[in-house]
Amino acid sequence: MQPLAIGTLTAKIPIVQGGMGIGVSLSKLAAAVANEGGIGVISAAGLGMLYNHSNSYEENSREGLRQEIRKTRALSNGILGVNIMVAMTNFADLVRVAIEEAIDIIFAGAGLALDLPKYLNAHSQTKLVPIISSGRAANVLIKKWLKNFGYLPDAFVLEGPLAGGHLGFKKEQLKAPDVSLKLLLDEVIEVVRPYEATHKKPIPIIVGGGVYSGEDIYDFLKQGASAVQMATRFVTTFECDADMRFKESYINANPEDIVIIESPVGLPGRAINNPYLEDVKQGLKHPFTCPYECIITCKKEMAPYCITLALLNAKKGKLSHGFAFAGSNAHRATKIVSVKALIDELITGYKQKEKLERHPL
Repeated sequence: MQPLAIGTLTAKIPIVQGGMGIGVSLSKLAAAVANEGGIGVISAAGLGMLYNHSNSYEENSREGLRQEIRKTRALSNGILGVNIMVAMTNFADLVRVAIEEAIDIIFAGAGLALDLPKYLNAHSQTKLVPIISSGRAANVLIKKWLKNFGYLPDAFVLEGPLAGGHLGFKKEQLKAPDVSLKLLLDEVIEVVRPYEATHKKPIPIIVGGGVYSGEDIYDFLKQGASAVQMATRFVTTFECDADMRFKESYINANPEDIVIIESPVGLPGRAINNPYLEDVKQGLKHPFTCPYECIITCKKEMAPYCITLALLNAKKGKLSHGFAFAGSNAHRATKIVSVKALIDELITGYKQKEKLERHPL
């Protein structure tokens, strides 16, 4: 595999571990991936519920992110990122903390981070990587950043329709043939290449959503991606920060258990079906009093449950009070392995596909 270069950063292997909230990818997982030469990513979502230093959710979120970054740094000298959702009400606060802590990369998704470069200062080394789902989004964001800040994205993460968690597509698009990750990659490459040529700056494209094997990695890199983002695969590792019962829900899942839900935040999401979600579907959950006001787009007046609390419960293994987000291939997991063993497997699969392409039987 070719290394992944993002500005002055170079990851030995072109694998980015996707950010997973609430609390599924924190210091332990991110450090383990970074130590193997990939890019480890902390999820900033919901940290105000995991850290209780004060009575303020916002203060707990800031302090939680600061502590997670420092804990991860203590465990790894590798490349580390933070995933911060644009739709979070405290997005700006969390971006400032990440930059203050000199995080290597900010991955910003769940909305277009049109003003992200304004948080940098003259001494900032943090790279800015928006998460997008189309060539149109890439074009809009590049134009805005160039016009307002004279700044090009340091890379893009392109998430396709097979990803887990909240999805940047309408529900009816999720099975449409014209929104496959392979087609979207061609679309984004077509948008990005002219800007790279004009400004003499590479903009790597990192693809995610349904990328599962080393063979998949080979195919996407051959097509023009610079790296892949993988989240689902890292859940069933010993180092994943979620409870073992959360991980076992992946191992026990069948293909038909992977479902699309309507999230209270106004987006479709992919999750593992369970009795909690069945109760939601049957109308047995009812609107609640919102304690956190954490997501701008959350339809809390009508929401039958708090998604942040449901995901936190799942992370803690309390799946009767929540559910696990998961990618389309979650059911393929069969056992818990170490991050090192997983990455070794991915590299082996990549090399086998490469060898087969060069020397067909």
